[in-house]
Amino acid sequence: MPELCPPSGAVRPSYVAALREFHAEGRHLDADATALADAGAFEDLVDALHDAELAAATSAPGGVPTTTFWYCDGARYLGRITLRHRLTDALRDVGGHVGYEVRPSARRRGHAGAMLRGVLPAAAALGLERVLLTCDAGNLPSRRVIEGCGGVLTCESGGVRRYRVPTAR
Repeated sequence: MPELCPPSGAVRPSYVAALREFHAEGRHLDADATALADAGAFEDLVDALHDAELAAATSAPGGVPTTTFWYCDGARYLGRITLRHRLTDALRDVGGHVGYEVRPSARRRGHAGAMLRGVLPAAAALGLERVLLTCDAGNLPSRRVIEGCGGVLTCESGGVRRYRVPTAR
């Protein structure tokens, strides 16, 4: 049964395969799948994701503390969901508290909705009563996921839809 888990080297081969799937779509081209196949480089990636939970608030202009969860079925990487602990003006416009993606070969199986429902308790634990999610107006699959998890459209402008999702039901 798939579940949210912290990033770990246990899924490295599957993560690298997923990255290659994203590359085929023209996404994540800045991430080097060949380099990440190396265990040491992959552990550096995992360490950086764990460090982002605290370091982003002080290391990057406009950075915020961020928790990344991977969605895995055993050693198979299916996707990721990122929870930003607070918002900046830029994140209020595009990005919001939560961002997620499912690897291409695992789409259309309910994983995105399961990830979003799974991360809401972590958001509540941070004291967030509602989280902001944004998506492109034309991204019907993402709109369905957000609305299916209780998202209420608050506005649409510049081709971006903004939703508020309650963290407790």
